Amino acid sequence: MEILKVEGLSKVYGKGMNEVRALDNVSLSVRKGEFVAIVGASGSGKSTLLHLIGGVDRPTSGKVFINDTDIYSLDDDKLAIFRRRQIGIIYQFYNLIPILNVEENISLPMELDGRSVSQEDMDKTLTLLGLSERKKHLPNELSGGQQQRTSIGRALITKPSIILADEPTGNLDSKSSDEIVALLKRSNKELNQTIIMITHNLEIAKSADRVIKIEDGRIVEL
Repeated sequence: MEILKVEGLSKVYGKGMNEVRALDNVSLSVRKGEFVAIVGASGSGKSTLLHLIGGVDRPTSGKVFINDTDIYSLDDDKLAIFRRRQIGIIYQFYNLIPILNVEENISLPMELDGRSVSQEDMDKTLTLLGLSERKKHLPNELSGGQQQRTSIGRALITKPSIILADEPTGNLDSKSSDEIVALLKRSNKELNQTIIMITHNLEIAKSADRVIKIEDGRIVEL
C-alpha cells in the first residue's frame, strides 16, 4: 500500500541571476511500513525534500500525497493540524523543552492537539525507548542518546502515518548513533512505522530497506 506519493516536486529560491533550484521535478513513492534512507552531499536538496514532504515549507510546484491527501491543497491551519496528527519529525538537534521531563516531552504533541496519552501507550513507548527508568528526568539530566530517544518518542506517540528523521544521528557519537538506528529499525519492524531518514552517512543508510540518492536537486537513484 502506497502511503506517500511525490509528483514533480520543485522548489526554487530567488529569481533571474539569483535563482537557486533546490529541488528539480522530483517524483517518488513510499509504501506503508517501508524504511527509506535519502542520501546526498550537503546542498543536494535532501533536507529541502524532507521539509516539503513534511509540510514544513510549500513547494514552487508539484504535489505531495500522504494517505491520498494532497497536503498542499490544505490551507495553513488545516495543514498544521494534518502535520501534527499524521507526520512525526525527528531533528538532528533534539528540541526538547528544558523544563519538561521525559514523559512530559513525549506527550507534548498530543497535549497541543487537545488529546491525552493513555498510560498504556506511554508505558509501551518508554519501554521501546529504554527510558522507563528515566521518565521523570529533565533533558539536562540525560545523555545525548537519551535525549534523541525522547525526541523519537515524541514523534511516535501520535502514531503518525509517517516519520521523517533529519540526520537523527548527526549530533551523536558512534555508539549512540548505532542505538538510535537500531531503535528506528525496531519502530519500523515492531510498529510497522513508515520512516524516511535523511543522512549523509552511507553506512547508516544501509540499515534502511531502500536508499534514494539525490544530487543537485534531482533523484539519481531510487
